[in-house]
Amino acid sequence: MSTISSLAVQPTSGFVPAAGGREERFAAGNAFRRITVEDKRIINSRADVNQLVPFKYKWAWEKYIAACANHWMPQEINMSRDIALWKDPNGLTADERRVVVRNLGFFVTADSLAANNIVLGTYRHITAPECRQYLLRQAFEEAIHTHAYQYIVESLDLDAGEVFNAYHEIASIRDKDEFLVPFIDTLTDPAFRTGSAQADQQLLKSLIVFSCLMEGLFFYVGFAQILSLGRQNKMTGAAEQYMYILRDESMHCNFGIDLVNQIKLENPHLWTPDFREELQALFREAVELEYRYAEDTMPRGVLGLNAPMFKEYLRFIANRRCQQIGLETLYPGASNPFPWMSEMIDLKKERNFFETRVIEYQTGGALSWD
Repeated sequence: MSTISSLAVQPTSGFVPAAGGREERFAAGNAFRRITVEDKRIINSRADVNQLVPFKYKWAWEKYIAACANHWMPQEINMSRDIALWKDPNGLTADERRVVVRNLGFFVTADSLAANNIVLGTYRHITAPECRQYLLRQAFEEAIHTHAYQYIVESLDLDAGEVFNAYHEIASIRDKDEFLVPFIDTLTDPAFRTGSAQADQQLLKSLIVFSCLMEGLFFYVGFAQILSLGRQNKMTGAAEQYMYILRDESMHCNFGIDLVNQIKLENPHLWTPDFREELQALFREAVELEYRYAEDTMPRGVLGLNAPMFKEYLRFIANRRCQQIGLETLYPGASNPFPWMSEMIDLKKERNFFETRVIEYQTGGALSWD
């Protein structure tokens, strides 16, 4: 198994995924036949991946359009209040400062891992051009998020070496990233090819890990912590950026879930009982890893939050992710101790936010944390 420090990817060449070689795609006199909707598949398609239309997966194209409409840049958000608060010795407690620094320690590299997984792995194996189009936008948004965390680190004059090396040096952060690395390794291995049931399950598993567990679970302790600061009128510039990132990541998660469900629909033979059990074990492990991270970031209660509250919250989220991809829930009766977070990630709420963000954002208005 690779470690983060040894993670290295060899570039591949070619304009089509490995499963669709030239001989296969152009067999039986089809070299010049125009593509139809029926030719397209999420994985293992024989159709030309360079032809965006005719559309088959309009949901992917609509998500791409929505993501483009929500563009934002970190440096346009005013950090002056955050800087003044951070410099004030009495502005934040030691526990609040620990939350901020540990948060950034995870996120500054997490989105880079996500972007590398997309660009060097996932994109090569997805054969639907509409979905590839969204993946390109998603990769760009991951870069914006990394930029945002760097902007916060720079604005607060934090020790960049400490923050950017936390994924090596802080066990609770390193353990989460090490959990993800084998799934990155699978898709970025130049020798990996889809087309067999085993390989297709490996791809599907990686997609589920990144959409449901990384972006759909590992980010939520951090989001809740920083947004709690914002709700208390603290670190409002950082919290505003986290709100935009939460909106983006929620769409990434939902796109990934749609992708997973479409692959299941087109390849029902992959969704075996043994495969589902393997996924459930990964969900349980992810919940434990994120709970350990919550304990590390807040060893004492802070911001009206404490680690035990997050155990219930993570179980609630894990149940939701299971339901979204058709797995049995793992934690019967788990409830949401943070209803205000549900309002922020609810899709209808997000759409309202999308419609109003441009005016609020361009006029420099702060988000309401009521």
